[in-house]
Amino acid sequence: MLDQSTICAIATSPGMGAIATIRLSGETAIEIADRVFQSPKSGKKLATQKANTLHYGSLVEGDEIIDEVVISLFKAPHSFTGEDIIEIGCHGSVYIQQRILQLLIGQGARMARPGEFTQRAFLNGKMDLSQAEAVADLIFSSNAANHKMALKQMRGGFSKEISKLRGQLLHFIAMVELELDFSEEDVEFADRKQLVNLTTEIETVLSKLANSFKLGNVLKNGVPVAIVGETNVGKSTLLNALLKEEKAIVSDIHGTTRDVIEDVITIEGTAFRFFDTAGLRETTDQIENLGIERSYNKLEQAEIVLLVTDLTNPIDLISQRIEKIRERIQNQSLIIVGNKADLAGRDKLKEMLSNIDVADNENLVFISAKQQQNLDALIDLLKESIELQQAEGTDVIVSNIRHYEALTLAHQAVVRVIDGLNNGISGDFLAQDIRECLHYLGEITGEISNDEILGHIFKNFCIGK
Repeated sequence: MLDQSTICAIATSPGMGAIATIRLSGETAIEIADRVFQSPKSGKKLATQKANTLHYGSLVEGDEIIDEVVISLFKAPHSFTGEDIIEIGCHGSVYIQQRILQLLIGQGARMARPGEFTQRAFLNGKMDLSQAEAVADLIFSSNAANHKMALKQMRGGFSKEISKLRGQLLHFIAMVELELDFSEEDVEFADRKQLVNLTTEIETVLSKLANSFKLGNVLKNGVPVAIVGETNVGKSTLLNALLKEEKAIVSDIHGTTRDVIEDVITIEGTAFRFFDTAGLRETTDQIENLGIERSYNKLEQAEIVLLVTDLTNPIDLISQRIEKIRERIQNQSLIIVGNKADLAGRDKLKEMLSNIDVADNENLVFISAKQQQNLDALIDLLKESIELQQAEGTDVIVSNIRHYEALTLAHQAVVRVIDGLNNGISGDFLAQDIRECLHYLGEITGEISNDEILGHIFKNFCIGK
């Protein structure tokens, strides 16, 4: 049941700043504000003012003025939470913020729990659960790709897809269950051919949405890029060149990098997480072998693999290393980086081009990491790898693990429906699987939810949102 108490919290970042915002939401929000707000215009009351308006004045406690403020007034149901909301814009002193909170609590408000404003928006029907979760993703977005995904989901792009699927299934479940009521008369209200077509279409959509999670998770957390290769081919030099700082130690001594070095850069709005790994070679050094094993682990986890090769080495040696890496990767994009192009000479580059076969999901680029030559071409290939995945996917990208799990279970249920239709099973078994699919789709949007799920979701929000 929805808590009817009036809640308050600081909505801006903790600490001191030029200004701060304190939110107040609930049935008595305007009444509480009126008791502590003093307008320069004598007798002015917030309760009698129009919604969506700003009001300048002072917050007072008895005869003491705490601060000069600007109050934003929102009236139910046309507000973020669907309740009356007061937002107090005050000076950003930590002392002032705490005094105002104490003042509001003294007048009957209570401190909001993490995510409680958004939770009330969900419970009051201002947004569904997937949109509420997108609010948190939007707040924590750190790059353009993450921001774009969260904004689209918050505005209902994902919800519309799910609601459409549920609406179609609800129509047919009603027809199938109507048949069960007339089972003795052997009538068929649900057209089995139409149901096959519908469930096949739904299975395709669910499969695409579930498959988009891999890309969504990558864009949300940063595209993992493993920089691999033999010792002394220039992996650490390349990482430093991409980061534009001396992150990794560079040395002519073989085996300098013994652990995975990680850092993130944003390229045109997409975050890339680079892993500089230990050089791959045969060695008796126990610690270096541990680093090499970690290199192979990162290779398997990467979305993009940068195989750095030394162009001054013989072509046969380079080819052997490429084949060994190909054996280790499956669906990742492979970019073969021919390094030390400034030392190799044109003939060697031509020989490389004519002797190295590049597969469809692979690219070959020549650079000089030390001289920072042709790095732009490498960066373009990184961008193209992700753009290609986005182009092959669905318009809606799933980035939430809870949504992915629900989509997977809904997909399994609808596959059972299709199998049942093809095998002519009875309507009661069909209805059970359709109901299960509807259940998991409803969990995504919150049409089916429980306190445990809601508590888990909103506890990760910041206070004031």
